[in-house]
Amino acid sequence: MFTPVLLVSVPLILGIIVIVALLVYLATRFTIVTQANRFIVERLGGYYATWDVGIHFLVPFIDRVKLKVSIKEQVVDFDPQPVITKDNVTMQIDTVVFFQITDPKLYTYGVNYPIKAIENITSTTLRNIIGDLELDDSLTSRDYINEKMRTVLDDATDPWGIKINRVEVKNIIPPKDIREAMEKQMRAEREKRQSILIAEGNKRSSILTAEGEKEARILRADGEKQTRILEAEGQAEAILKVQKATSKGIELIKAAGADEAFLRLEAYKAMEKVADGQSTKLIIPSDMQGMVGLASTLAEAFKSEASVPEDAKKQLEQKAKK
Repeated sequence: MFTPVLLVSVPLILGIIVIVALLVYLATRFTIVTQANRFIVERLGGYYATWDVGIHFLVPFIDRVKLKVSIKEQVVDFDPQPVITKDNVTMQIDTVVFFQITDPKLYTYGVNYPIKAIENITSTTLRNIIGDLELDDSLTSRDYINEKMRTVLDDATDPWGIKINRVEVKNIIPPKDIREAMEKQMRAEREKRQSILIAEGNKRSSILTAEGEKEARILRADGEKQTRILEAEGQAEAILKVQKATSKGIELIKAAGADEAFLRLEAYKAMEKVADGQSTKLIIPSDMQGMVGLASTLAEAFKSEASVPEDAKKQLEQKAKK
């Protein structure tokens, strides 16, 4: 009684399954192209389109994505290549190439194995450039080599939809004997520069020391000069004060009305101080010699008073009174 129902249900279920599978398959045919990528699409085996950013639909059994191309800048580091310089020296040089795909279609159909093609062109170009340079020039002309290679590679890869942005010579490896000679030369140059620096340092130190001694002598001379100036000024000031004091004293004596007896007494005091000195000769003014002689005579008379006659004593006393 339930058999017809089951027979009707099976085809329905199969149909639903087929529809769902078809929808899933169709859903997988939708493709999203992300930023910095391009899709090369072929239809029935031939180039159809280059898909840009967005959602796209591949017709089932007709369309297919041939290649997903990145348009970002890419870097390829090639292995060292043997090259021979103009003076017949064999070296190993490895390069780094920075490139960008500008035309995905040309990149896809222009050449097989584009990276390998770039490597071969790089190797050939490097040999040609180094072959025109001697060893010393090749070691010191990196910028020239880089720019020359970039120009040649950019022209060669343009039909492939590739833009060469930059080429860098990473390592230049000369033969072992040349490397050893270069290392010795570099050590000699370093030692030479070190010796020069030491000599310049010693020279500078000697100059600074001499300048310091010179400045010290100048400062000492200035100090001694200032000392002498101050001493001279002090002595001059002292003499001036003494002269002022003497002048003041004379003015006071004049103001006091000193007579001749006072002045003569002061002269005697001065003579007394002179006599107390170490000198064996005394210079006595002429107007005082008589008084000094009389004083000496009286002194001698007093010393020998006992032996002098009375009449002589009287005569001396009379002279003294006069």
